[in-house]
Amino acid sequence: MIAETICSAVAAAGLGIAAVTAYRKRFLAAARLAAYALVPIGLVMTGAVEWAAETAFSPVAWAGFGVLGSAWLLFLATRAVERRSGGTRKERRAAAKAAQRDAVAPAASAPSLGPAARPGAAPAAKQKKAAPAEDFSDIEAILKKHGI
Repeated sequence: MIAETICSAVAAAGLGIAAVTAYRKRFLAAARLAAYALVPIGLVMTGAVEWAAETAFSPVAWAGFGVLGSAWLLFLATRAVERRSGGTRKERRAAAKAAQRDAVAPAASAPSLGPAARPGAAPAAKQKKAAPAEDFSDIEAILKKHGI
């Protein structure tokens, strides 16, 4: 009963302000104010205000809102932990399996490890050194191509 009275008073005040605005020849603003002022009356007529008033003063409804808030916080917390730990358990397993696979080009990282780190590699003293002419053959071809 009190909520309906308050909504009616708010609507009457809004319509009064809209009338003053229309008197000042601001018709678009007055029409907008009248539309806003009619919303509380419409809510009273549909019964939404009565439902909201019953819900606002119901301890069971507030407990329900508390449960919904707790569920929302749990969803946020699990999402934050999931992001921090690197995904779900299934995603972590897939990443671990991918890390266990051999590299695409295992010899590509071997020079940084040195010849002793490569399995089956001969020591540096036993390897044949390439002839200097073979090392610069591609460079000589480029120079001849440009006429140098």
